[in-house]
Amino acid sequence: MSSESRPEREPEDGHEPTSESGGPASAPGAADGSATEPESAPDQSEDAPEAAQEPAPPVYADHCYRSPGAMAGGVLLLLLACWLAFDALVTGTDRTKLTVLAGLVFGVPLVVAYTLRPAVYANPQRMRVRNPFRTVTVPWGTVESVQSGYSSEVVADGTKYQLWSIPVSLRARKRAARQTERAERDASRGANALARPRGLFGLGGVPGAVEDGSEKRAPSDQAIDELRALAFDNSESPAAQGQVAVRWAYEIAAPVLAGAIALAALLATR
Repeated sequence: MSSESRPEREPEDGHEPTSESGGPASAPGAADGSATEPESAPDQSEDAPEAAQEPAPPVYADHCYRSPGAMAGGVLLLLLACWLAFDALVTGTDRTKLTVLAGLVFGVPLVVAYTLRPAVYANPQRMRVRNPFRTVTVPWGTVESVQSGYSSEVVADGTKYQLWSIPVSLRARKRAARQTERAERDASRGANALARPRGLFGLGGVPGAVEDGSEKRAPSDQAIDELRALAFDNSESPAAQGQVAVRWAYEIAAPVLAGAIALAALLATR
């Protein structure tokens, strides 16, 4: 016995096939006069993935403000101290060696604290001020003003904090003012004017070399302007709220204190 299904016999006279009752055969499910509706497609809204959320803004590293001159001076002082200490440790007596070691423990952290350590880190949430003996974290929501007079300062929650890594140079301000005056004068004379000779032996002038008329700013003033803009733009941000946090640099103060005590004891018993 075969399990294959046999095809229906086609009508020979071209008429539609009739049912047993004599009428035309109807499709299954059409006996009640209504065609069967196709099954509805499954609801894809439930299985569809949720709408992709907007990508988070990129996170950049903190902008760092440091004094190149202070860092260069600190490196030179450390190299000089190492050279002198090495000579004393090799050729000196036992007491001299102890005195030199105590002086290094006392002096090296001070040099690092005042030259290499100071820095200001800024991002859209807060400003972190690293001074010689303490680190101050200032959220922008607490900043009242960022100013630069004879020193760079930030006022937050009624307290003033110095910015050691942004020293003010009156000489740089005067030089920037002269550059601004020169640029304005060159711009007023026109692009085809001969620039006034400047530089070493007056060889810096170039025909048609006219600077733009924008105001020149000293590096410290530029840094203060950037910090002031950050404080203004992010003062109302929810992520920039909080309290000022102060942490003392015990890693600097402890060796300085220990070196000072040892050096004072050695010098007192000499």
